[in-house]
Amino acid sequence: MAAISRLYVRLPNWVGDVCMSLPALHLLQKAGLPLTLCARPWARDLLAGLPAHDFVPMLGRVREDRATVAASRRALEHEGRGARGLLIPDSLSSALAFRLAGLPCAGFRDEGRSLLLRWPIAKPDPTLHTVQAWHYLARAALQRWDLPIAEKTPGPRLDLPLTGTHVKTAQALLRAQDLEDRPYVLIAPTAVGLHHGRVKVWPHFDALTRALQAAGHAVVMCPPPAEADQARANAPTATLLPALGLGAYAALAARARLVICNDSGVSHIAAAVGARQLTLFGVTQAGRTGPWSARAHGLGSDLAWPEMHAVRSQVDALLAES
Repeated sequence: MAAISRLYVRLPNWVGDVCMSLPALHLLQKAGLPLTLCARPWARDLLAGLPAHDFVPMLGRVREDRATVAASRRALEHEGRGARGLLIPDSLSSALAFRLAGLPCAGFRDEGRSLLLRWPIAKPDPTLHTVQAWHYLARAALQRWDLPIAEKTPGPRLDLPLTGTHVKTAQALLRAQDLEDRPYVLIAPTAVGLHHGRVKVWPHFDALTRALQAAGHAVVMCPPPAEADQARANAPTATLLPALGLGAYAALAARARLVICNDSGVSHIAAAVGARQLTLFGVTQAGRTGPWSARAHGLGSDLAWPEMHAVRSQVDALLAES
């Protein structure tokens, strides 16, 4: 089989999903493949610490994304001619954009898009965690391409590498808020949209914040600008920090004594940097999409949010450990 000059990897469109794809990316890099990561523009900063790679921004629109990938291939000249694609999301649009850009691709076989794939791969056991499923996809693609496979299963950590700029930006923010030498609890009392018509935010962040502050803990939050009003409404007494890029936010989470969040992108960012965290579930299942980290703890289920007393007890126990 001809050598792969470059692998274009289409990443998912959500922050948490990009974090959960990290073990698959590590596996591909260990196989010696030069990667071009194709993802939403915000992912460039989040993934900046990964070893040498190119980045191509995706807008989620077939025509524009096809043109962007095709232009990247032309710019690579001879490298572009031996390029292939790996589609982590199983959407029809991602497969169509890469096919129209001339890339032979591997990806999960699904109704309506199998004809667009050079190497269609059957989906694994549906009970697998998403991290395991995407690692399986990368492993299956490497096997089809007769390339070395460093490990058969993902490790226990997502291993998001931070850059010096990420760390310095977070430190500067903490210094400006007189928090550089003070432990803090980072909360994320927001979540975008609904899940099957149900609110994705635990309803007691205000009460928990006040209880932690009464016990002497600094409680901070750092939502994106679009979620700042919701954060103020859900935890009005928490210290609202200026918004950060995702990489610096990850550095902020890594320094926290504890991260408390809904099952959202923040949960996966915290897991990606190995932060101690408590994720609260009320409408989603932890088994498939919960944070992939030994330092992650969870309460609740897809049927009901945990009660305030249970969360407070778990938070106190985790703070006592840190």
